Amino acid sequence: MKVKRILETKEVERFLKSRGLLKQYKKAKRYLLEEHFLTVCFKERRPKGSGIWYFRINKQYRAYGMFNENDNLVVFEINDHQNG
Repeated sequence: MKVKRILETKEVERFLKSRGLLKQYKKAKRYLLEEHFLTVCFKERRPKGSGIWYFRINKQYRAYGMFNENDNLVVFEINDHQNG
């Protein structure tokens, strides 16, 4: 699996800024682009074949996205997995 680029929706950008997660998100994003998948626990969400992938931002938050036709990961949601 190769992630060419990671794009975010406007809502995701606002969420990251409002919760002070931008620096941690950018670090996780860099790891993903450098193919350090285990570092950020990059996995496909169950059920397999759903097309939804996620990666860890920190212990609390996960970023969820889907690949578009250009193999870019489009992050559409940040979720607090401890309360979700």
